[in-house]
Amino acid sequence: MAKKKKTSIKKVLKIIIGAIVFLTLPSFLFFGFLYFKYNEELPSGISGEQAEILASKMLDALDYEKYKATDYIEFTFKKRHHYKWNKAKNTCEVYWKNYKVHLDLENNANSKAYQAEVEISNTEEAKQLIQKALDYFNNDTFWLVAPYKVFDPGTERKIVKTENHEDALLVTYTSGGSTPGDSYLWKLNEKGKPISFKLWTSILPIDGIEASWSDWTTTETGAQLPTFHKMLFLGIELDDIKTTQSPKSEILEEIPQ
Repeated sequence: MAKKKKTSIKKVLKIIIGAIVFLTLPSFLFFGFLYFKYNEELPSGISGEQAEILASKMLDALDYEKYKATDYIEFTFKKRHHYKWNKAKNTCEVYWKNYKVHLDLENNANSKAYQAEVEISNTEEAKQLIQKALDYFNNDTFWLVAPYKVFDPGTERKIVKTENHEDALLVTYTSGGSTPGDSYLWKLNEKGKPISFKLWTSILPIDGIEASWSDWTTTETGAQLPTFHKMLFLGIELDDIKTTQSPKSEILEEIPQ
């Protein structure tokens, strides 16, 4: 009887192990295929005047002044997170599920979290939701406005020669955001407008994956923003994009006399 029970346990273990192998092995093989096919070392580049000129050319191609003059941007990221970003006041309302977080990007201590429109009084829970909203904001807005951030504080710019002997712009963020140290290699068309970038980031297990920057829309304020990115077999959608510019009278009211 004991022998029969022992044999039964072995059979169950064998089935469990077989199921685990069956489910995980294809994933390991697929990841291995992607890793050896796409993984790249971060390229070396040359900093200096030419890199600064190329970065400025990219901003000119996107009419940076129109983006700079845009005070308010609203959009939805992958149909999951919705944003009402007041660039002029450096605040943003972030919505997901039944949560809302009002981010004060200038002074995080002023940020507030809500569930079902009720402010969360539990300090630790509110703190965690505010941090989550900030991480969402840093990631999702980057997919919307990354080209306009090439001269942000803490950035380094270098020229890299591609396989086709064309100039590409390597931008490294040494500080700021949720994942400092990330690098992006921008491929540009002849006018300097972004076509795609390759990513070397801490959140992706494969370095050098390429994502498209080709589906642009010109918004109400003239700012050019992307509506879709393709990365491998994945799609990143940015919907419901709206931009506005504050009336001059409103701006003047905020300037101390």
